[in-house]
Amino acid sequence: MTTTPPRWDLSNIYTGLDDPKLAEDINALKSITEGLSAYYEEKLAPALESETTPEALSELLNHVIDTRNELSIKINAVMGFLGLTLSVDSFNKEAEQLYSKVQIGLVPLSNLGNRISAWLGKLGDRLPAALQVPGSAHDHAFALLEEAEQSRYMMSEAEEELANELSLSASNAWENLQGTLTSQKSVDFELDGEMQTLPLPALINLRSHPDADTRERAYKREMEVFEEMKEPLAACLNGIKGEVNVLNRKRGRQDCLHSSLDMARIDRETLDAMMGAMKDSLPMFRDYFRAKAEKLGYEKLPWWSLFAPVGSANKTYTFDEARDIILTNFGHFSPELAAFAQSAFEKNWIDAEQRSGKRGGAFCMSVDVVKESRIMSNFDGSFDQVMTLAHELGHGFHNYCIYQANKTPYQSNTPMTLAETASIMCETIVLNALLQNPADDEEELVLLETAIGSEAQTIVDIMSRFYFEMEVFTRRQEATLAADEISEIMLQAQRDTYGDGIDMDVMNKFAWTWKPHYYSAYLSFYNYPYAFGTLFAKGLYAIYLEKGEAFLEDYKALLASTGEASAADLAARFDINIRDKAFWKASLDTLKPMIQRYIEL
Repeated sequence: MTTTPPRWDLSNIYTGLDDPKLAEDINALKSITEGLSAYYEEKLAPALESETTPEALSELLNHVIDTRNELSIKINAVMGFLGLTLSVDSFNKEAEQLYSKVQIGLVPLSNLGNRISAWLGKLGDRLPAALQVPGSAHDHAFALLEEAEQSRYMMSEAEEELANELSLSASNAWENLQGTLTSQKSVDFELDGEMQTLPLPALINLRSHPDADTRERAYKREMEVFEEMKEPLAACLNGIKGEVNVLNRKRGRQDCLHSSLDMARIDRETLDAMMGAMKDSLPMFRDYFRAKAEKLGYEKLPWWSLFAPVGSANKTYTFDEARDIILTNFGHFSPELAAFAQSAFEKNWIDAEQRSGKRGGAFCMSVDVVKESRIMSNFDGSFDQVMTLAHELGHGFHNYCIYQANKTPYQSNTPMTLAETASIMCETIVLNALLQNPADDEEELVLLETAIGSEAQTIVDIMSRFYFEMEVFTRRQEATLAADEISEIMLQAQRDTYGDGIDMDVMNKFAWTWKPHYYSAYLSFYNYPYAFGTLFAKGLYAIYLEKGEAFLEDYKALLASTGEASAADLAARFDINIRDKAFWKASLDTLKPMIQRYIEL
């Protein structure tokens, strides 16, 4: 690469940790919380016992919503700035300590939030009547009604406060331990002819190394490392899943999946339809796995080559070249999308440089106080990283549409099922454009491998993770699970999904150890929403191909509204029935020609 990937600019949020505005906003969080707490005691609580008119109740709700939006913007600025700072500089102890201090300071606000949620639920039929009155509450009716409905699944106020405060020393502590164990572990490994000390994530990333011997040795070394680490990681998983099971039972949830479905704003019929279509598609993906094994010279595909490059994958891109590819193809879809991306590049919203102390992976974060986004990636010149940039810019465009529509934080609380819509759309735009005119068969093969390999992870591996987590939750109700038992559950989930598409004697029994998605008490089943987002975006892209430019305004309106309706209601705007298995099958069927072409090449 001949150009250095950029670092982002955070100075319009705060100039640094010593910015007086940062200290001022941290103090403001405390004072605003105290003011809202006093308002609850003086105004909200008494309203339950009085004959308050809809107009009077509306005024109370207006104050709550306006204050909450103010708090949300400040929390996003403070915690976002500190989180962004730490994401690219984990050695910054001052930022780390301040982040922890603010996090602890927000516990009273979380407790107050539970009290307000319970209060909303107790209003009963008075709440819908008050929401008919014009004002802030009326404009946030969906969020308030949803919160009131979800209050049915709360324990007593004292129990919720205890659970909230204990979580810092329970599930949060287990989650932090898993992160610490896996991120700070270093491994000696011979790479490129010399012995090196690699961070564990770097060892895992060698699964995509072009050399087969390196991939195999890295896989075996990874298995050895996790064999040594499995007991403390099993304790982390048991602690978190055990806590979630108890809280689900105490809160009156039907099962371990109930809360996740509500957060995703879908119902079981929708999930069953999607998962059913995904299960039916598994033979198609197994054909791809077998074809990949043949291209790599295997009789059956071993796990260590599941992510191996195929074809001449040695081409690299400068950051400027990646930018030009993205801007050109975004422009073919929508000049407004291209203009947004151009602004993100020019205004230094992107931190793409690889460096010590920077976390792995990529993400996009909205910055409400300045109505912008910040994108973190680790650009290494690979085509995968070009696609990662397109993906994260899609998230940024989603934020842009929300800001353009002047939505507040409480109007833009998007579920995971819909949060991936714009990002997958942007990936699809770039990849499909490149596939229209590949330089030669070799480049076409590389592009197809990137596309199909990603879809295989989103469909096949996501199914394995879903099966795994369901079984862990079920067994954890009866007893703690031994590390080897957890590994066997993972292997069975992989057998049930990958099947004979890969070498079933060489799978990844420790896939549960390093994935942070399993270690969140707040977000169980951090898996199927990715499949939903991918397939929903593919369905929308098919509509775009049919309608062309006429699709764009409806698409932007959808992105702006993802916090204000259920997934089914939003999909219905495009005559999509997400409870119908046929929709999901149609999205999956778009992959058939790609897989057939891959097999032919």
